[in-house]
Amino acid sequence: MEIITEHSPELKSFIKEHSYLWWWVPEDKKEFLSLDSIVEAILNYGYVKDIKKLFEIVGIEKVSGTFFKHIAGMRPNYSKKTINYFNIYFQKHAQRNFN
Repeated sequence: MEIITEHSPELKSFIKEHSYLWWWVPEDKKEFLSLDSIVEAILNYGYVKDIKKLFEIVGIEKVSGTFFKHIAGMRPNYSKKTINYFNIYFQKHAQRNFN
């Protein structure tokens, strides 16, 4: 997991708005969440407007790359429906770097 030293103010605000998704993380540590954790929580539990906002803040390609990195592992933390949906969605809407 990457160590975050600083997120953009917009991403910090986004994390704060969705603070309940990381209920176990102390409030003063939430601004240091990894992008992996943010993407996973929003794709799994966010509403469509939350996902669109994440794409605006971070970029669909970065979210897509994080998602594909997660599902390539042995035990992805996404439901089968979420994996199927975003696999199809990102193949259609995001550039994928195969290098």
